[in-house]
Amino acid sequence: MSIMSNIYTLKSFKFPMYSSSYYLFHICFLFIISSTCLAQTNFHPKAFFLAVKQDPSTLQYITEIQQRTPLVPVKLAVHVGGENVWVDCETGFKSSTYKPAHCNSRQCNLARSTSCGDCKTKNKTRPGCNNNACYNIVSNPAMNNTFYSGAEIAEDVLTIQSVNGSNTGPESRGPVVTIPKFIFSCSPSFLTQKLGEDVKGMIGFGQQSPVSFVTQLASAFKFSRQFAICLSSSPQENGIIFIGHRPYLFAFGFDASQDLFYTPIIRASPEYYIQVSSIRVNAKTLQLNNTLLSLGGTRISTAVPYTELEPSIYRAVSKAFISEMPKNVKTVSPVAPFKTCFNSSFIGISPLGLGYNAPGIYFVLHNPNVFWTITGANSLLLVNQGVFCLAFVEGKKETGEAIVIGSYQMQNNLVEFDLARRRIGFTNSLFFRQTMCSDQFYTS
Repeated sequence: MSIMSNIYTLKSFKFPMYSSSYYLFHICFLFIISSTCLAQTNFHPKAFFLAVKQDPSTLQYITEIQQRTPLVPVKLAVHVGGENVWVDCETGFKSSTYKPAHCNSRQCNLARSTSCGDCKTKNKTRPGCNNNACYNIVSNPAMNNTFYSGAEIAEDVLTIQSVNGSNTGPESRGPVVTIPKFIFSCSPSFLTQKLGEDVKGMIGFGQQSPVSFVTQLASAFKFSRQFAICLSSSPQENGIIFIGHRPYLFAFGFDASQDLFYTPIIRASPEYYIQVSSIRVNAKTLQLNNTLLSLGGTRISTAVPYTELEPSIYRAVSKAFISEMPKNVKTVSPVAPFKTCFNSSFIGISPLGLGYNAPGIYFVLHNPNVFWTITGANSLLLVNQGVFCLAFVEGKKETGEAIVIGSYQMQNNLVEFDLARRRIGFTNSLFFRQTMCSDQFYTS
């Protein structure tokens, strides 16, 4: 772990503890104060949306918010398990409405301040470097899962587009809403390393944080804490993040919420964990270590491009997948980071419009009748001319995580995170409905 503390005089430092009573108190506290500190408007929409698009160089999913006074567009990487919104304030940050949180203030408490003190710089104060300020811990999983930094807690103006839930055409966009005092973390520039071009931070949707993006909006506008992510498979086309109430409308008026099936969230953590009880390839249930599957659960992450499987699980999936491929499809040398690759000559397109013709992979969830179907569109990747690879990677045994579901497997699947009911919903591939995540009017 690395902590940037050389420019601060810190009076205290501690890592946050995750207790349910702590979260309940602070989330309730945020609801109490939100109507005056956030939603200073007579318009109270029940849903918002963000356009989201993949950065082809890093494979991260990027969205854009409007922040500061005057407003400027800010590109942020989507981190579904992130605890807060953090932005680089060290380079080019200018705003007349920026306000640092003072030591022991309610903003410090809500953002789980870990330290408090003065900035040591000899220059005049600036965003990210103020006296009597409080700091919390922010991370960039693209650099390293254990890499953290201290960041100044602050408030500033933020705007977001609302949803008109009754239309599917150009009228689907509602008014732009201004949140005058959105709480975020003001980070040093070095923390943006390994993010995409011009990306200035991360936007977190973590379930346990009082200052995650979804919690602040839900608190300000008095709607249930939920959001849904639909990632496009094309870097040229936008997917969408819905925040707030349904419906989730796509082309021809199709409401994707009608197809959702649910599984419980099983851990009290900023990240989202579900239970995968078994894995099938076509009709065959794999012989796996059930204890390994149940330990800790399966994490869902937009910060991981391809699903990571513990080595023994990866070997079982790979072996079964090869066995279930047509006999005329031959394996070829691996192409990093993948270990299981095929000659593409005899891999066709699914007659059902589900991408490449490949064995079905089924993550069986908490109930034998509830499973996430991964078709060829999300299991195979064309890595170069003539070579397809199984788009799963072998994880590191020492992480202790059996499965981390990555963004490639989420593409063109709508995934709903229902924090209020502690459950996650899946539609399976939207290709089953002859549509996709880019096929909506909100972000076009």
